[in-house]
Amino acid sequence: MLRGQSLPVRLANFVKLPHTVFAMPFSLVGVLFASTVAPVTPTMIGWVLLAFTSARFAAMAFNRLVDRDVDAINPRTAMRELPAGTLTVGQAKVSIVLTSVLFVIASGMLNPLCLALSPVALLWVLGYSYTKRFTRWSHLWLGVGLSIAPVGGYLAIAGVWSNPWWLLIVLALAVVCWSGGFDMIYALQDAEFDAKHGLHSVPSKFGVHTAIGIARTLHVLAVVCFGVVMAAQPLGAVSPLVNGILWAAVAGVAIMLLWEHRLVKADDLTRIDAAFFTMNGLISMGFFGAVLTARLLSGSGA
Repeated sequence: MLRGQSLPVRLANFVKLPHTVFAMPFSLVGVLFASTVAPVTPTMIGWVLLAFTSARFAAMAFNRLVDRDVDAINPRTAMRELPAGTLTVGQAKVSIVLTSVLFVIASGMLNPLCLALSPVALLWVLGYSYTKRFTRWSHLWLGVGLSIAPVGGYLAIAGVWSNPWWLLIVLALAVVCWSGGFDMIYALQDAEFDAKHGLHSVPSKFGVHTAIGIARTLHVLAVVCFGVVMAAQPLGAVSPLVNGILWAAVAGVAIMLLWEHRLVKADDLTRIDAAFFTMNGLISMGFFGAVLTARLLSGSGA
């Protein structure tokens, strides 16, 4: 055990709790879009946040559990909690079971549809941990897992699919392309290690230059999808000011993604952490902040 660190602190480090900022804001974007067709209460928001946090905790902990042997021989990850011995396998397993159960309970407290879909969502996000063993496109599997956040947020409030029917699909696709692209960037630092040890990823299969190109393409598609979502007027009939804020959100995503790619070069990966955490945290929080501001200004309710 690391001296001075309690079990809750070690568990928070184990699952990189600050990285929750990547997708949680998009679950709230789904809530905001759904608020135009159904009422939202603080209790409902609380259950949405609990469901998201518990599902992410279970998924991340399961990933660390499955990858512990590989992490132990990778110099970049050897000091993670399980290979370093600061958490035991038993503690990891208990945390996964408890947070998985908590996710199902929170889903059930929202509505029957969320309860029925919760096992499917859980299996998908847990299944990601095995994908590097058989497909180079694990990044997109992760992206689909993160895209559950806005869809789940919407369904938690509305209890039915969106109208138009394609709105949630395009919003989910935007998150898939955004997160799949930044996961490819993060995987650049393990390209040689993955290739040597039979692990699949876009960088280990196609090389660093091509992986960066694919990530850029995905991020262009993400911006396009966000634009399509805003063109659908997800907050209903809005004023020019509100509409401008929504489109500014799309422009902001484009600018921050452009800056993210300026930070990462094929021959210089030293700023991957800044590109991965800082820029993507700003993207998710900034997008949510803009949509929240637009929703408050629109004043349209169910």
